[in-house]
Amino acid sequence: METDFQAFVAARSSTLFRGAFVLTGNREAAEDLVQETLERVCRKWRTIAGKDAPDLYVRRIMVNLANDRWRRFRRPGLTSDPESGDKAAPGDEFGQVDNRDQLVRALQQLPMRMRTVVVLRYFHDLSDTEIAADMGISPSTVRSQLARGIEKLRGQIPVLSAPSPRQHTEGIR
Repeated sequence: METDFQAFVAARSSTLFRGAFVLTGNREAAEDLVQETLERVCRKWRTIAGKDAPDLYVRRIMVNLANDRWRRFRRPGLTSDPESGDKAAPGDEFGQVDNRDQLVRALQQLPMRMRTVVVLRYFHDLSDTEIAADMGISPSTVRSQLARGIEKLRGQIPVLSAPSPRQHTEGIR
């Protein structure tokens, strides 16, 4: 069982980190979130490993922990500094995005549920049904939160509103 957990961590750590980074907007906070998630997963690994979709369970733990942190920092008197330490790790796939820092800051401005839906869709490539199951909401709520989130992001980052060269050349959208 221990080697199964180690293999899971080796295979999924970078994906979990990318999702955590987008949820938190800060490298250190993302590392802490992944660490805390894996700590909880390790304690219940026998149960989780026996499930059909352990990734789903692990993502749910991470999202719930991120929501808990967000609620804590929203309380009066407590603040977090989104400006500190949000540099990309060497080899980070998302570091190639020209306006990554701007995107992460814009995501931080979204309400947590909306941000979570956007992250699960575009950074974890989940369907409406999978996101709804992860978050305990209906697929129609997922679609409305996603549409509102993308609209808010487009308002904050005009570059996202313009079609990409790839879309333009392929005639997509």
